[in-house]
Amino acid sequence: MSAGSSEEDIDDIFDEICNDNSFAKTPLKLKSNSAGIAPHSNSLVMQASGKGCCPVYLGGSSSPYGIGTNISKRTCDQLRCTACDFRVSLYNDYIWDQSCDYLFFRNNMPELSKLRAKMIKKKGSRAYACQCSWRSVDELTDLQTDQQLRWVCGKHAE
Repeated sequence: MSAGSSEEDIDDIFDEICNDNSFAKTPLKLKSNSAGIAPHSNSLVMQASGKGCCPVYLGGSSSPYGIGTNISKRTCDQLRCTACDFRVSLYNDYIWDQSCDYLFFRNNMPELSKLRAKMIKKKGSRAYACQCSWRSVDELTDLQTDQQLRWVCGKHAE
């Protein structure tokens, strides 16, 4: 089996899961999960137990975290990269400097003290990065619109 073939198989599996209509038929039991809020967030997060986002959204610092659906457009804070197998870090009210490159993230993730050298303060934005990819986002964006990113929802804990 070639590498290209296995990537296509994974993409087919993701498409099948995301297009599954059973999500709409099954009511979600929501609970408040204020203990699971990321340290950079002050908003209350409503999450369903062990569910993944579909579709997965990225967004600026004003976009709330949680399980993203077509109805509840929330930004995923449980992203993982399938290319480098790293958890995606996110930083509210920052963007990445244009001089950022692959080696910078490869050598400095996830140490915030080293990453700050290339972070620029920008209210309303959110900087995302793993060891191999990075993005600065201002508004709610469906992750499927960026084919270069290999980020997926790593499931939201109970």
